Amino acid sequence: MTVNWDAIVKTYDVRGLVGKDLTNEVVAALAAAFVDELDAAGTDVIVGHDMRDSSPEFAEAFAEGAQARGAHVVSIGLCSTDESYFASGALDAPAAMFTASHNPATYNGIKFSRAGARGISLDTGLAAIRDRAKVYLENGINEVDEPGSFREEHILVRYASYLRELVSLNTIRPLKVVVDAGNGMGGLTVPAVLGHANDLERLPLEIVPMYFELDGTFPNHEANPLDPKNLVDLQRAVVDYQADLGLAFDGDADRVFVVDEKGQPVTPSAVAAIVARREIAREKIQNPGAPITVLHNLLTSNVVREVVEADGARAVRTKVGHSLIKDKMAETNAVFGGEHSAHYYFRDFWGADNGMLAAMHVLAEFGNQDKSMSEFAASYNPYFLSGEINSTVADAQAAKDRIREAFADRADFEEFDGITAQGKSADAGTWWWFNVRTSNTEPLLRLNVEASNEADMIRVRDEVLSLIRA
Repeated sequence: MTVNWDAIVKTYDVRGLVGKDLTNEVVAALAAAFVDELDAAGTDVIVGHDMRDSSPEFAEAFAEGAQARGAHVVSIGLCSTDESYFASGALDAPAAMFTASHNPATYNGIKFSRAGARGISLDTGLAAIRDRAKVYLENGINEVDEPGSFREEHILVRYASYLRELVSLNTIRPLKVVVDAGNGMGGLTVPAVLGHANDLERLPLEIVPMYFELDGTFPNHEANPLDPKNLVDLQRAVVDYQADLGLAFDGDADRVFVVDEKGQPVTPSAVAAIVARREIAREKIQNPGAPITVLHNLLTSNVVREVVEADGARAVRTKVGHSLIKDKMAETNAVFGGEHSAHYYFRDFWGADNGMLAAMHVLAEFGNQDKSMSEFAASYNPYFLSGEINSTVADAQAAKDRIREAFADRADFEEFDGITAQGKSADAGTWWWFNVRTSNTEPLLRLNVEASNEADMIRVRDEVLSLIRA
């Protein structure tokens, strides 16, 4: 079969259409390549999968390919992506997670980790895995003299207990929380962690479940809370149930989005600032006097940096990207990292991202004070953000050139993950910035704008958009 390897092997993971791009043969070849590239013969390799119809079969094909090259497969079965990171960290073994995250049911994919939940990107091994897999698909997989073994291991209870150790929710005020799992893996992990499904102590939380049934066809809405249309059901339910807040998880439950009691979204930047403040405070207690670093990507609100610095820590700005931020977490020994896309990374979770852990931090901080969520979140959301706006373009460079020319006298430009413009404001106390980035996977330009006042944000947003779409 003909496989467009460059199309399915993305910057940070593997993703493609089931049956067209991804088949059992392709998956088995990737498994063999993964074992070889990581020199994992004779050691454990963890395999987990989400609720998509194709995931169990792909996980089985991966296990066969990995065993053929000598790896001992540890199957953790149905799990969230952050559960697979937990297994990789707790068992100190590389892992493969079958999921296409928030993509439609016709897609599937693989998120790879090295031992200790360390990320793998094109630059740090994924390209080599791709190239090895090409050869295995063409020539077949040579089975080693001593093929690997297979065993099952259930880690959900250990995962839930570990998160409960990191964030205590026992003494918060009683909260009613609507949770939209989007028929994704949050339907498994939320009852385990926030409920008492595993005989853990009952928490002062009343969970109102929405779409907890695991269903990879996503019958209610796409499991992508970043798209506002997929939050509508949750927003309505929070108001109808008179809940304190709402939580929405994406398909593989590694991202979380928060909605206040009025049904209004709390920005991922506000969540990042809330969690950063808690992690900084804890590090001060555990390691008095030690330097503290928090990461934030360049698209988060300025409030994240301001909160981090006000609390006595160093804020380090990064480019956008899952594996890149994981690497930076390790390099800087950062206690926490936040992205505008609602990925939140924790040093105490092997530097990996964990939506559930971020949700628990928000519940803990919010539940230990008396304000409503809208009032509580307002102080972490003082500025005006456009959100990410995507435009299909034929010539991205030409669009960027138009923007540079138009704003040459009004902004200072920086080449850092696209182009970032800092406005030269004539009015004291006012400011604005925007970033224009090319998508890694689609013919898109992505625009993000923030300003100290709404009028400037709208003005800059509309002008840049007109230049992009000219």
